[in-house]
Amino acid sequence: MIQQEFGPRRCRTTRKPSIQCPDVVFYRCESCGMIHQRIGRSQSEAVVSCCGKEMEILKPVPVAEIRPDGDITYQIVGGYNENAVKVSWKFADPARELEWLYLKTYTGGYMKYILPGKRPPVVFALADEDAFCYCDEDPCLECTFWCKRGFIIYGYVKGAGLIEAPLDKASAYWQSGAVR
Repeated sequence: MIQQEFGPRRCRTTRKPSIQCPDVVFYRCESCGMIHQRIGRSQSEAVVSCCGKEMEILKPVPVAEIRPDGDITYQIVGGYNENAVKVSWKFADPARELEWLYLKTYTGGYMKYILPGKRPPVVFALADEDAFCYCDEDPCLECTFWCKRGFIIYGYVKGAGLIEAPLDKASAYWQSGAVR
């Protein structure tokens, strides 16, 4: 009998979480560049200030609107025990630098600052309900079950602002047996 191994980050739930984390709103101070994030608040309710002034609300631009000048893309890797989202980016203009990435998940979010000179990818390791997946494929086959549907990658790019990339890729390759 083969004993199944369960990693410490593996999701223990048997179905996809039905309730998801509320939307996230990002604010940026025009003076010092500080970033503030709020989850579960509408933009009209919150007044966030820094350096004695009200912070600017960042309105996300869909990643499709910055193509072909730039792109933020992802791959789901790791299967059941090592579930993660690997995020990559590229920009035609070298002056456009990615400052930070935020991955909104079922239960909250993960933020990573991109240090100068950092090259893609950045990996967000997932745990608990965020690590829920239907299969153990590594990398993900991007099937029609969309087990990470509702996740959104946000990236702040100098010269372009806040970019939004939902995790919504789907592919029919997994059904045809074709090699990607």
